[in-house]
Amino acid sequence: MTVSSISTNRALHGVSYEIRGDLALRALELERQGFEITQLNIGNIGLFGYRTPETMRLAMIENLGLSEPYCHQKGIFPAREAVVMQQQNRGVMNVSADDVFMGNGVSELIELCLRGLLNEGDEVLVPSPDYPLWSASVVLNRARPVYYTCSPENGFEPDPEEIASLVGPRTRAIIVINPNNPTGAVYSEETLTAIARVAEQHGLVVFADEIYDQMLFDDAVHVPMATLVHDTLCVTLSGLSKVYRACGYRTGWAVFSGDRSTAAEYLHAVEMLASLRLCANVPGQWAVQTALGGYQSIRHLTAPGGRLHASRQAMVEGVAASPWLEVVPPRGAMYGFVRVKTEAFDAFDDQAFAMELLERQHVLVTPGSSFNVPYRDHFRITTLPGPEQYRRVFGRINDQLESMAS
Repeated sequence: MTVSSISTNRALHGVSYEIRGDLALRALELERQGFEITQLNIGNIGLFGYRTPETMRLAMIENLGLSEPYCHQKGIFPAREAVVMQQQNRGVMNVSADDVFMGNGVSELIELCLRGLLNEGDEVLVPSPDYPLWSASVVLNRARPVYYTCSPENGFEPDPEEIASLVGPRTRAIIVINPNNPTGAVYSEETLTAIARVAEQHGLVVFADEIYDQMLFDDAVHVPMATLVHDTLCVTLSGLSKVYRACGYRTGWAVFSGDRSTAAEYLHAVEMLASLRLCANVPGQWAVQTALGGYQSIRHLTAPGGRLHASRQAMVEGVAASPWLEVVPPRGAMYGFVRVKTEAFDAFDDQAFAMELLERQHVLVTPGSSFNVPYRDHFRITTLPGPEQYRRVFGRINDQLESMAS
Protein backbone atom coordinates (compact mmCIF):
# COMPACT_ATOMS: atom_id res chain seq x y z
CA MET A 1 0.00 0.00 0.00
CA THR A 2 1.29 3.44 -0.94
CA VAL A 3 1.19 5.87 1.96
CA SER A 4 0.99 9.52 1.01
CA SER A 5 2.18 12.30 3.28
CA ILE A 6 -0.36 14.22 5.29
CA SER A 7 -1.17 17.48 3.56
CA THR A 8 -1.44 20.75 5.44
CA ASN A 9 -3.81 23.69 5.31
CA ARG A 10 -2.87 25.65 2.19
CA ALA A 11 -3.33 28.91 4.11
CA LEU A 12 -0.16 28.06 6.04
CA HIS A 13 1.96 28.34 2.90
CA GLY A 14 2.08 32.12 3.33
CA VAL A 15 2.75 32.05 7.07
CA SER A 16 6.05 32.29 8.92
CA TYR A 17 7.14 33.22 12.43
CA GLU A 18 10.92 33.25 12.47
CA ILE A 19 11.02 34.60 16.03
CA ARG A 20 10.37 30.99 17.06
CA GLY A 21 11.34 29.40 13.75
CA ASP A 22 14.34 27.50 12.38
CA LEU A 23 16.91 29.65 14.13
CA ALA A 24 15.25 29.13 17.52
CA LEU A 25 15.06 25.39 16.89
CA ARG A 26 18.75 25.29 16.02
CA ALA A 27 19.51 27.28 19.19
CA LEU A 28 17.69 24.63 21.21
CA GLU A 29 19.78 21.91 19.59
CA LEU A 30 22.97 23.78 20.47
CA GLU A 31 21.82 24.19 24.08
CA ARG A 32 21.20 20.46 24.29
CA GLN A 33 24.79 19.97 23.15
CA GLY A 34 25.94 22.07 26.09
CA PHE A 35 26.46 25.50 24.48
CA GLU A 36 25.22 28.62 26.25
CA ILE A 37 23.10 30.69 23.87
CA THR A 38 22.44 34.40 24.39
CA GLN A 39 18.79 34.70 23.35
CA LEU A 40 18.05 38.12 21.91
CA ASN A 41 15.34 36.91 19.53
CA ILE A 42 12.25 37.35 21.68
CA GLY A 43 10.95 39.86 24.21
CA ASN A 44 10.67 37.26 26.97
CA ILE A 45 11.37 39.67 29.78
CA GLY A 46 11.32 37.04 32.54
CA LEU A 47 14.38 35.31 31.04
CA PHE A 48 16.49 38.34 31.98
CA GLY A 49 15.58 38.44 35.66
CA TYR A 50 12.66 40.85 35.56
CA ARG A 51 9.93 39.81 37.99
CA THR A 52 6.19 40.28 37.88
CA PRO A 53 5.27 42.78 40.63
CA GLU A 54 4.61 40.97 43.91
CA THR A 55 1.19 42.58 44.34
CA MET A 56 0.06 40.95 41.10
CA ARG A 57 1.33 37.54 42.16
CA LEU A 58 -0.48 37.85 45.49
CA ALA A 59 -3.72 38.93 43.80
CA MET A 60 -3.61 35.83 41.64
CA ILE A 61 -2.75 33.50 44.53
CA GLU A 62 -5.49 34.92 46.77
CA ASN A 63 -8.10 34.27 44.11
CA LEU A 64 -7.04 30.79 43.01
CA GLY A 65 -10.10 29.34 44.69
CA LEU A 66 -12.30 31.45 42.40
CA SER A 67 -10.31 30.42 39.32
CA GLU A 68 -11.40 26.81 39.02
CA PRO A 69 -14.70 27.26 37.13
CA TYR A 70 -14.99 28.73 33.64
CA CYS A 71 -15.66 32.45 33.72
CA HIS A 72 -17.77 34.52 31.32
CA GLN A 73 -16.57 34.31 27.72
CA LYS A 74 -15.53 37.98 27.85
CA GLY A 75 -13.61 37.52 31.10
CA ILE A 76 -14.09 38.23 34.79
CA PHE A 77 -15.81 41.51 35.60
CA PRO A 78 -13.09 43.01 37.88
CA ALA A 79 -10.49 42.66 35.13
CA ARG A 80 -12.73 44.14 32.44
CA GLU A 81 -13.82 46.99 34.71
CA ALA A 82 -10.16 47.78 35.50
CA VAL A 83 -9.45 48.05 31.78
CA VAL A 84 -12.43 50.40 31.41
CA MET A 85 -11.11 52.62 34.20
CA GLN A 86 -7.70 52.77 32.53
CA GLN A 87 -9.31 53.75 29.22
CA GLN A 88 -11.38 56.45 30.90
CA ASN A 89 -8.29 57.83 32.63
CA ARG A 90 -6.76 58.16 29.17
CA GLY A 91 -9.75 60.04 27.78
CA VAL A 92 -11.68 57.17 26.19
CA MET A 93 -15.05 57.72 27.83
CA ASN A 94 -17.53 55.76 25.71
CA VAL A 95 -16.60 52.24 26.87
CA SER A 96 -18.02 49.84 29.43
CA ALA A 97 -17.09 46.35 30.65
CA ASP A 98 -19.27 44.93 27.86
CA ASP A 99 -16.80 46.41 25.35
CA VAL A 100 -13.83 44.51 26.81
CA PHE A 101 -12.75 40.97 25.92
CA MET A 102 -10.08 39.20 27.96
CA GLY A 103 -7.89 36.74 26.08
CA ASN A 104 -5.00 34.33 26.41
CA GLY A 105 -2.57 37.11 25.64
CA VAL A 106 -2.92 39.64 22.84
CA SER A 107 -1.87 36.92 20.39
CA GLU A 108 -5.12 35.00 20.78
CA LEU A 109 -7.17 38.18 20.54
CA ILE A 110 -5.50 39.22 17.29
CA GLU A 111 -6.52 35.94 15.68
CA LEU A 112 -10.00 36.04 17.20
CA CYS A 113 -10.71 39.64 16.12
CA LEU A 114 -9.47 39.12 12.57
CA ARG A 115 -11.34 35.85 12.18
CA GLY A 116 -14.57 37.59 13.09
CA LEU A 117 -13.97 40.30 10.47
CA LEU A 118 -12.28 38.94 7.36
CA ASN A 119 -13.52 37.08 4.32
CA GLU A 120 -11.45 35.53 1.55
CA GLY A 121 -9.94 38.21 -0.64
CA ASP A 122 -10.27 41.03 1.87
CA GLU A 123 -7.28 43.30 2.47
CA VAL A 124 -5.75 44.69 5.64
CA LEU A 125 -3.23 47.53 5.79
CA VAL A 126 -0.23 46.34 7.78
CA PRO A 127 2.95 48.24 8.72
CA SER A 128 6.28 47.18 7.24
CA PRO A 129 8.14 46.23 9.36
CA ASP A 130 5.38 44.57 11.37
CA TYR A 131 5.03 42.13 14.21
CA PRO A 132 4.67 39.00 12.06
CA LEU A 133 1.72 37.57 13.97
CA TRP A 134 -0.42 40.28 12.39
CA SER A 135 0.53 39.28 8.84
CA ALA A 136 0.19 35.60 9.70
CA SER A 137 -3.29 36.07 11.15
CA VAL A 138 -4.43 38.01 8.08
CA VAL A 139 -3.16 35.24 5.79
CA LEU A 140 -4.62 32.45 7.94
CA ASN A 141 -8.01 34.06 7.51
CA ARG A 142 -7.52 34.00 3.72
CA ALA A 143 -7.17 37.74 3.41
CA ARG A 144 -4.22 39.71 2.03
CA PRO A 145 -1.85 41.98 3.95
CA VAL A 146 -1.09 45.21 2.09
CA TYR A 147 2.00 46.83 3.54
CA TYR A 148 2.53 50.50 4.23
CA THR A 149 6.12 51.65 4.66
CA CYS A 150 7.68 52.69 7.95
CA SER A 151 11.11 53.68 6.67
CA PRO A 152 14.26 54.16 8.79
CA GLU A 153 14.80 57.48 6.97
CA ASN A 154 11.58 58.70 8.63
CA GLY A 155 12.42 57.27 12.04
CA PHE A 156 10.24 54.25 11.16
CA GLU A 157 7.13 56.45 11.35
CA PRO A 158 4.47 55.81 8.68
CA ASP A 159 3.34 58.24 5.99
CA PRO A 160 -0.46 58.75 6.21
CA GLU A 161 -0.60 59.84 2.56
CA GLU A 162 0.89 56.51 1.47
CA ILE A 163 -1.61 54.70 3.69
CA ALA A 164 -4.50 56.58 2.06
CA SER A 165 -3.20 55.66 -1.40
CA LEU A 166 -3.28 51.94 -0.53
CA VAL A 167 -6.96 51.81 0.42
CA GLY A 168 -8.93 49.76 -2.09
CA PRO A 169 -12.45 48.36 -2.45
CA ARG A 170 -11.56 45.24 -0.43
CA THR A 171 -9.72 47.04 2.39
CA ARG A 172 -11.34 46.22 5.73
CA ALA A 173 -8.93 47.39 8.41
CA ILE A 174 -5.69 49.13 9.27
CA ILE A 175 -3.22 47.91 11.89
CA VAL A 176 -1.20 50.39 13.95
CA ILE A 177 1.56 49.07 16.25
CA ASN A 178 2.57 51.86 18.61
CA PRO A 179 5.05 51.80 20.32
CA ASN A 180 6.33 49.69 17.50
CA ASN A 181 7.73 46.20 17.52
CA PRO A 182 10.35 45.69 16.03
CA THR A 183 11.61 49.27 15.62
CA GLY A 184 10.85 50.97 18.93
CA ALA A 185 9.29 53.93 17.11
CA VAL A 186 6.67 55.97 18.97
CA TYR A 187 4.32 57.74 16.57
CA SER A 188 3.47 61.43 16.81
CA GLU A 189 -0.07 62.61 17.52
CA GLU A 190 -0.08 64.29 14.11
CA THR A 191 0.65 61.01 12.34
CA LEU A 192 -1.88 59.04 14.39
CA THR A 193 -4.59 61.67 13.82
CA ALA A 194 -4.03 61.55 10.07
CA ILE A 195 -4.27 57.74 10.10
CA ALA A 196 -7.49 57.95 12.12
CA ARG A 197 -9.00 60.31 9.54
CA VAL A 198 -8.09 57.90 6.71
CA ALA A 199 -9.80 55.06 8.59
CA GLU A 200 -12.90 57.14 9.28
CA GLN A 201 -13.16 58.35 5.68
CA HIS A 202 -13.19 54.77 4.38
CA GLY A 203 -14.99 53.05 7.26
CA LEU A 204 -11.98 50.89 8.18
CA VAL A 205 -11.64 49.10 11.49
CA VAL A 206 -8.55 50.35 13.35
CA PHE A 207 -6.60 47.72 15.27
CA ALA A 208 -4.29 49.50 17.73
CA ASP A 209 -1.62 47.17 19.11
CA GLU A 210 -0.50 49.07 22.23
CA ILE A 211 1.07 46.29 24.31
CA TYR A 212 4.11 48.55 24.98
CA ASP A 213 2.06 51.66 25.77
CA GLN A 214 3.95 52.61 28.96
CA MET A 215 7.38 51.36 27.92
CA LEU A 216 8.70 54.78 26.84
CA PHE A 217 12.09 56.47 26.98
CA ASP A 218 13.31 60.05 27.31
CA ASP A 219 10.72 62.50 25.92
CA ALA A 220 8.54 59.95 24.09
CA VAL A 221 4.79 60.34 24.62
CA HIS A 222 2.28 57.62 23.77
CA VAL A 223 -1.04 58.83 22.36
CA PRO A 224 -3.77 56.15 22.62
CA MET A 225 -5.34 55.59 19.21
CA ALA A 226 -8.78 55.27 20.78
CA THR A 227 -8.65 58.94 21.79
CA LEU A 228 -8.40 59.90 18.11
CA VAL A 229 -10.77 57.43 16.40
CA HIS A 230 -14.39 58.52 16.74
CA ASP A 231 -16.35 57.85 13.54
CA THR A 232 -15.31 54.26 12.94
CA LEU A 233 -14.58 51.22 15.08
CA CYS A 234 -11.33 51.10 17.06
CA VAL A 235 -9.98 47.96 18.76
CA THR A 236 -7.24 48.58 21.32
CA LEU A 237 -5.13 45.55 22.28
CA SER A 238 -2.89 45.35 25.32
CA GLY A 239 -2.04 43.04 28.19
CA LEU A 240 0.16 42.06 31.11
CA SER A 241 3.07 40.49 29.22
CA LYS A 242 5.43 43.43 28.70
CA VAL A 243 4.72 46.47 30.87
CA TYR A 244 3.86 44.21 33.82
CA ARG A 245 6.52 41.57 33.12
CA ALA A 246 3.99 38.70 33.17
CA CYS A 247 4.48 36.95 29.82
CA GLY A 248 3.56 33.53 31.20
CA TYR A 249 0.26 34.69 32.67
CA ARG A 250 -1.09 34.88 29.10
CA THR A 251 -3.53 37.67 29.91
CA GLY A 252 -4.47 40.31 27.37
CA TRP A 253 -7.49 42.39 26.45
CA ALA A 254 -9.24 43.95 23.49
CA VAL A 255 -11.31 47.10 23.96
CA PHE A 256 -13.90 48.14 21.36
CA SER A 257 -14.47 51.88 21.14
CA GLY A 258 -15.41 54.56 18.64
CA ASP A 259 -18.46 54.21 16.41
CA ARG A 260 -20.09 50.85 17.14
CA SER A 261 -23.42 51.66 15.48
CA THR A 262 -22.70 49.50 12.42
CA ALA A 263 -20.64 46.84 14.23
CA ALA A 264 -23.33 44.81 16.03
CA GLU A 265 -22.95 41.78 13.76
CA TYR A 266 -19.16 41.87 14.02
CA LEU A 267 -19.19 42.21 17.81
CA HIS A 268 -21.61 39.30 18.02
CA ALA A 269 -19.21 37.24 15.88
CA VAL A 270 -16.28 38.09 18.17
CA GLU A 271 -18.31 37.05 21.22
CA MET A 272 -19.30 33.80 19.54
CA LEU A 273 -15.65 33.02 18.81
CA ALA A 274 -14.77 33.87 22.39
CA SER A 275 -17.50 31.47 23.54
CA LEU A 276 -16.14 28.67 21.37
CA ARG A 277 -12.90 28.72 23.35
CA LEU A 278 -15.02 28.87 26.55
CA CYS A 279 -12.94 31.50 28.35
CA ALA A 280 -9.48 32.93 28.79
CA ASN A 281 -7.05 31.79 31.49
CA VAL A 282 -8.79 32.80 34.73
CA PRO A 283 -5.94 33.01 37.30
CA GLY A 284 -4.04 35.63 35.32
CA GLN A 285 -7.13 37.81 35.02
CA TRP A 286 -7.17 38.32 38.79
CA ALA A 287 -3.88 40.22 38.47
CA VAL A 288 -5.31 42.82 36.07
CA GLN A 289 -7.09 45.05 38.56
CA THR A 290 -4.01 45.20 40.77
CA ALA A 291 -1.73 45.79 37.77
CA LEU A 292 -3.65 48.70 36.29
CA GLY A 293 -4.34 50.48 39.57
CA GLY A 294 -1.92 52.30 41.82
CA TYR A 295 1.85 52.55 41.41
CA GLN A 296 3.20 51.81 37.93
CA SER A 297 6.64 50.30 38.47
CA ILE A 298 7.45 50.37 34.75
CA ARG A 299 8.11 54.11 35.03
CA HIS A 300 10.96 53.50 37.44
CA LEU A 301 12.48 50.96 35.04
CA THR A 302 12.28 53.20 31.96
CA ALA A 303 13.41 56.45 33.63
CA PRO A 304 17.11 57.47 33.55
CA GLY A 305 18.91 55.22 36.01
CA GLY A 306 16.29 52.49 35.59
CA ARG A 307 17.26 49.05 34.37
CA LEU A 308 15.35 49.16 31.07
CA HIS A 309 16.68 52.63 30.32
CA ALA A 310 20.25 51.50 31.02
CA SER A 311 19.88 48.42 28.83
CA ARG A 312 18.43 50.39 25.97
CA GLN A 313 21.28 52.91 26.26
CA ALA A 314 23.85 50.10 26.29
CA MET A 315 22.37 48.78 23.05
CA VAL A 316 22.50 52.21 21.40
CA GLU A 317 26.10 52.71 22.54
CA GLY A 318 27.08 49.21 21.41
CA VAL A 319 25.80 49.94 17.92
CA ALA A 320 27.45 53.37 17.83
CA ALA A 321 30.83 51.83 18.74
CA SER A 322 30.63 49.28 15.92
CA PRO A 323 32.07 50.05 12.48
CA TRP A 324 29.52 47.69 10.95
CA LEU A 325 26.21 48.75 12.49
CA GLU A 326 23.72 51.59 12.80
CA VAL A 327 20.33 51.98 14.47
CA VAL A 328 17.50 54.45 14.87
CA PRO A 329 17.45 54.75 18.69
CA PRO A 330 14.23 53.17 19.95
CA ARG A 331 11.90 55.53 21.83
CA GLY A 332 9.70 52.78 23.19
CA ALA A 333 9.21 49.02 23.54
CA MET A 334 12.17 46.70 24.17
CA TYR A 335 13.89 46.19 20.82
CA GLY A 336 16.51 47.60 18.53
CA PHE A 337 16.08 47.19 14.77
CA VAL A 338 19.74 47.25 13.77
CA ARG A 339 21.06 47.80 10.26
CA VAL A 340 24.28 46.23 8.98
CA LYS A 341 26.30 48.57 6.76
CA THR A 342 26.31 46.19 3.84
CA GLU A 343 28.55 48.43 1.75
CA ALA A 344 31.46 46.63 3.43
CA PHE A 345 30.33 43.21 2.14
CA ASP A 346 30.28 41.66 -1.30
CA ALA A 347 26.92 40.13 -0.45
CA PHE A 348 24.88 40.15 2.73
CA ASP A 349 21.79 38.21 3.69
CA ASP A 350 20.17 38.68 7.09
CA GLN A 351 19.06 35.03 7.41
CA ALA A 352 22.51 33.67 6.58
CA PHE A 353 24.14 36.17 8.95
CA ALA A 354 21.79 35.24 11.81
CA MET A 355 22.56 31.54 11.37
CA GLU A 356 26.31 32.14 11.22
CA LEU A 357 26.10 34.33 14.31
CA LEU A 358 24.27 31.57 16.13
CA GLU A 359 26.56 28.75 15.03
CA ARG A 360 29.86 30.55 15.60
CA GLN A 361 29.15 33.12 18.31
CA HIS A 362 26.14 31.54 20.06
CA VAL A 363 24.07 34.72 19.84
CA LEU A 364 20.45 34.35 18.67
CA VAL A 365 18.88 37.32 16.84
CA THR A 366 15.89 37.64 14.52
CA PRO A 367 16.55 38.52 10.85
CA GLY A 368 14.93 41.79 9.78
CA SER A 369 13.21 40.20 6.80
CA SER A 370 11.13 38.17 9.28
CA PHE A 371 9.19 41.39 9.89
CA ASN A 372 7.95 41.66 6.31
CA VAL A 373 10.33 44.25 4.91
CA PRO A 374 11.75 44.19 1.35
CA TYR A 375 15.36 44.65 2.50
CA ARG A 376 17.71 42.09 4.06
CA ASP A 377 20.21 44.19 5.97
CA HIS A 378 18.56 44.45 9.41
CA PHE A 379 18.18 42.28 12.48
CA ARG A 380 16.14 42.70 15.65
CA ILE A 381 17.53 42.30 19.15
CA THR A 382 15.88 42.78 22.51
CA THR A 383 17.09 45.60 24.73
CA LEU A 384 16.79 43.44 27.85
CA PRO A 385 20.41 42.39 28.64
CA GLY A 386 22.39 44.52 31.07
CA PRO A 387 25.26 46.78 29.93
CA GLU A 388 28.00 44.26 30.71
CA GLN A 389 26.25 41.48 28.83
CA TYR A 390 25.68 43.82 25.90
CA ARG A 391 29.39 44.59 25.71
CA ARG A 392 30.07 40.87 25.31
CA VAL A 393 27.26 40.48 22.78
CA PHE A 394 28.47 43.29 20.54
CA GLY A 395 31.98 41.97 20.76
CA ARG A 396 30.72 38.69 19.30
CA ILE A 397 28.58 40.40 16.66
CA ASN A 398 31.52 42.53 15.54
CA ASP A 399 33.80 39.49 15.43
CA GLN A 400 31.31 37.71 13.20
CA LEU A 401 30.87 40.66 10.86
CA GLU A 402 34.63 41.15 10.61
CA SER A 403 35.12 37.51 9.65
CA MET A 404 32.45 37.84 6.97
CA ALA A 405 33.90 41.07 5.57
CA SER A 406 37.50 39.83 5.34
